[in-house]
Amino acid sequence: MAPFSAILISILMVGCMVGPNYHRPVVQTPNAYRDLGGSPQAQAQASSFADLPWWQVFQDQQLQELIRIALKENYDLQLATERIAAARAQVTITRSSLFPQVQAGGNFNGGKDPTTQSKYNILALTADAAFQLDLFGRLRRATQAARAELLSTEDARDTVVLTLVSDVASDYFTLLQLDLELQITRDTVKTQQDSVKLTQLRLDHGVATRLDVLQAQQVLDTANAQLPDIERQIGQEEDAISVLLGHYPEGVRRGHPLAEQPFPPEVPPGMPSTLLERRPDIRQVEQDLIAANAEIGVAKAAFFPQISLTGSGGGAFGRSTLFSGLMSSQTGVWSYGAQVSQPIFTGGALRGSLKLAESQHRQELIAYQQVIQLAFRDVSDALIGYQKLHQVRVAQETTVKDLQDTVDTSLLRYRGGITTYLEVLDGQRSLFEAELTLAQARGSEYQSLVQLYKALGGGWQ
Repeated sequence: MAPFSAILISILMVGCMVGPNYHRPVVQTPNAYRDLGGSPQAQAQASSFADLPWWQVFQDQQLQELIRIALKENYDLQLATERIAAARAQVTITRSSLFPQVQAGGNFNGGKDPTTQSKYNILALTADAAFQLDLFGRLRRATQAARAELLSTEDARDTVVLTLVSDVASDYFTLLQLDLELQITRDTVKTQQDSVKLTQLRLDHGVATRLDVLQAQQVLDTANAQLPDIERQIGQEEDAISVLLGHYPEGVRRGHPLAEQPFPPEVPPGMPSTLLERRPDIRQVEQDLIAANAEIGVAKAAFFPQISLTGSGGGAFGRSTLFSGLMSSQTGVWSYGAQVSQPIFTGGALRGSLKLAESQHRQELIAYQQVIQLAFRDVSDALIGYQKLHQVRVAQETTVKDLQDTVDTSLLRYRGGITTYLEVLDGQRSLFEAELTLAQARGSEYQSLVQLYKALGGGWQ
């Protein structure tokens, strides 16, 4: 049996594999990310912001805890993990065709023969083996495709991890932004309540008009009207985070407020060439391309003969009253054979299958080129966004400071009888809107940081 197995293995090893071997396509990519006018973030460096683990990028301990819970309990991630298990099982199933298939059977009969009146008890044991020679690589190409699909599911899981970390961080910063807007609005309500009381007191003493009281009340009413809407957004944002954590809707604990969240000292994007290896979505599409390439070999191998080797053996053992003892080993049986099948006419099915496999390969190649292009756009957008939104936030801080000084000066002028309350009212309205805009600018800057980290492919390791 050992020499026979060696012969089979040698035949298998010398067998060729039809179909193209995979070579990574040459894709022209930029040597550097889009120039941002000499910005330090735009300079290509060997190190990349994406090389940092997410817990070093997002240093808020409460955010870190939320991400850990999400990585453990999120349903999308659990599904992605189970798909890996299914793909691994599929590789085992596909690969099993490369090995001999052996089955054993047994049959026991006993009774009394009506003709000879003899009694008997017979045990029959059989074993069948079949082995398909993979001379043209059909089974090996199919195994290659299955393995590539397994790696694709693993990269898909990494994509889910990357997206999940980014989504939790993004929603968390949005929640902190809404908290800041709520606090600004509540502070404005308190301030305007004091302003209304002040103008009412001045009216009672004859140094203000009824119009002054009504104008002060307008800013208060505007702030009060915004409170329920901000509270609605906070509740819905907490629900969104809860679902990412794999929980039913519930409240979400906060760490540091938005204004106290740290920014990294620098965010170098790294070399563009490393983006192809770091982003799991690109790696996933490449594995799909490898699988499609292997399927061409499967389709081509179907044109060639399929050769199968078969063998069987067994024996019958028992006792009968016609014989004085056990049945001898001469009752054993064995056989072997070979089977060859060659497609002759299939109505174009084989050629159609080959054209289908080639078309699917071209589709995967286009998808591979497209996802690389979109990846570079993501990085460029994120770099531009992070740089410009930082400038917006800094400029808005100056605007808020200037408006606060304006309101303080207007109040002094109003109390001194130099100006009307309309000047104070305009300043207070502008300050309230500017403070809300600053809160949004802070949130947008943190959002851009998250998007840059995601675009560079960080966090999934």
